[in-house]
Amino acid sequence: ATGATTTSTAASSSVAAAEAMAASTAPASSAEAATAAAATTSAASESSADWAPVSISAGEVDDNDRWAEYLAYRQGYQGPPVHDLDVSERYIITVVGPGGLPIPNATVRTFGGEALLSEGRTYANGQTLFFPRLSTDHAGVMRFNVTVEKGGVNQTAEFDRNGDSDWTIELDGAPERAGDVPLDVLFLLDATGSMADEIEQIKTTLLSISTRISDLPSQPELRFGMVAYRDRGDEFVTRTYDFEADTQTFLNSIRGVQADGGGDEAESLNEALHAAVNGPEWRGGDALRLVFLIADAPPHLDYAQDYDYAVEMVEASRRGIKVFPIASSGLNTQGEYIFRQVAVHTMGRFLFILYGGQTPHQVGQYSVENLDDLVVKLVEEELAHLAIQ
Repeated sequence: ATGATTTSTAASSSVAAAEAMAASTAPASSAEAATAAAATTSAASESSADWAPVSISAGEVDDNDRWAEYLAYRQGYQGPPVHDLDVSERYIITVVGPGGLPIPNATVRTFGGEALLSEGRTYANGQTLFFPRLSTDHAGVMRFNVTVEKGGVNQTAEFDRNGDSDWTIELDGAPERAGDVPLDVLFLLDATGSMADEIEQIKTTLLSISTRISDLPSQPELRFGMVAYRDRGDEFVTRTYDFEADTQTFLNSIRGVQADGGGDEAESLNEALHAAVNGPEWRGGDALRLVFLIADAPPHLDYAQDYDYAVEMVEASRRGIKVFPIASSGLNTQGEYIFRQVAVHTMGRFLFILYGGQTPHQVGQYSVENLDDLVVKLVEEELAHLAIQ
């Protein structure tokens, strides 16, 4: 049903049970670099024609675009505890240049008086989000000062609180991008035993996605990376494959991933998200930075001395890293809530694999496409924002 629109049949939840939790103090990263699986001569010459296409249907929703529905979903949540952040007050900040064209990778800082309340980096569409209630200094502030900077060019504007929630700032004189678009794409993959029944299908889909992105007519300056993760007590917790410009070398890394370990439902996604944001050598400047998280379980929220996914998603927004969580089979209500939090804060979308054309997730209407088509389309949409510049 490619391109179709479907309505979720899942039952509605009721009263919110999630309470705000303070960010935990994290230890040093245990992300370990790993050697990619050795490539044989025949593997190195493989093309997309060397594997059979696998059809995995998926849906997607953009909660930032359907904000009222998302707030209602949050209010009705009554699953296990999460690390919740107050997003009830939201402002969309758009930075544009001459002719109203979006300016990506501009640093946006929002102040209440002298206090810095938020810092973010605009995405390809020139936008970033501001949630005043994430800062303890928001109380009593009725007017916000916003500063925008890119390439040594600065602009400041003031906006009233509780007025229009869409703010636009013009930044004239920012340096124009030269050459091809640097594009860093990272796959954050749950490699625990619960993924064993579909890991080969997902790997084949990732092979297709990687090859199709590298063949896009826009010809971005493309690099792929991956973080595979499991759980504490397994052979590894996180395994980082840093960004690689050679697609075949990266494809060999994907082929080497095996599903094993785990044992309980939750996994070490807190540490994995930290490794994804901080481990690989993300490019700065005018690069686009995208993460596709593929998992079937929420993070452990009961580990002592752990990282905090809520801290990591705010850091990803600060650095202009957009995350697209993809829910695999069995993701529970807590996992859905967390995945959608991450997507909202980084202006990504929540994707979910369909089984029998259905999903248990509380998503209302959603579009349906093959997963590889959907991911490639999302990458193309990001690049399209820059093509008009």
